[in-house]
Amino acid sequence: MIDLDNETEDLARRLASAQHLSSAQAAIRQALEARADAIGLAPARPRRRMSVADILAAGSEVASMPLLDKRTPRQITDDINALG
Repeated sequence: MIDLDNETEDLARRLASAQHLSSAQAAIRQALEARADAIGLAPARPRRRMSVADILAAGSEVASMPLLDKRTPRQITDDINALG
């Protein structure tokens, strides 16, 4: 948690009131997002937990893809080891 001095907190409240926002926190967040956008900082995307159904669907999608490399797993690892 960030401790704000009284002047900063008061400014955030006045800004929230002037912009008809619900709270000082909303005003601070909006100001930070605007500044981050102005300097080209990409917004953080919230991570969504995958459900079991999502994981199974992803597995089915990958399993249904065509096999592009006809070599056996052993041949692939031998070829990779030959590179090193």
